[in-house]
Amino acid sequence: MHKRNRLRIWTEQGNVTISQLFFSHYKAINMKDEEAILLLHLIAFGEAGNHFPTPQNLVERTHFSEHKVVTILQRLVQKGLIQIEQHMDDDGVHYEYYDFNHLWELLVDCVEQQNLTKEDEEVKGEEGEIYKLFEQEFGRLLSPMEYETIGMWFDQDNHSASLIRLALKEAVLSQKLSLRYIDRILFEWKKKNIKTVEAAENQSAQFRQHIPIQRPKEQPANTAKVPFYNWLEERE
Repeated sequence: MHKRNRLRIWTEQGNVTISQLFFSHYKAINMKDEEAILLLHLIAFGEAGNHFPTPQNLVERTHFSEHKVVTILQRLVQKGLIQIEQHMDDDGVHYEYYDFNHLWELLVDCVEQQNLTKEDEEVKGEEGEIYKLFEQEFGRLLSPMEYETIGMWFDQDNHSASLIRLALKEAVLSQKLSLRYIDRILFEWKKKNIKTVEAAENQSAQFRQHIPIQRPKEQPANTAKVPFYNWLEERE
């Protein structure tokens, strides 16, 4: 057969497109290799217009025996990876077909769960960095009570690592390096529904704008100290 004719036949047969989602995650949804192979054949038959191939149809395309094909199909149905549905055509004739919607949903759920796991790992990594940062600023190891306090900022108050880092920075700039002072900063931000670093920075800037600059007598006016907001003082 001429090479060009072979190419024409190939293209006319069409191509079955399988998402990378399937190949990357079918193992994660407890699908065995032989089940995946048979499933690909089911999809190929459907693309060709045969939405409910018989076991014999599948035997002709694989090295599986008819008994093996039936066993694999039963496992796919039992696992909920495929469903056998019924439909009625325009002539009122009922027919059966293999439905793969639940399979695709399982694969999407698998990807979403994987992404959530990655996000959790990233969050835990950020939280671990916060403990290290506190120890660096304090110049010592944290006590169990201090670890618990910082943990409560994460778990109970739902403060982000970036917001806690900024509160620590505020305490360092104000030269009031204590967990009590930092806790007060976070408390004020939470009371004002401040959840982002940008909003917290804007809030701090507004406070400082309303604090009068004090110039010690022994210093020239151009060397005035930069005022810092005392978070331990109640302000309405």
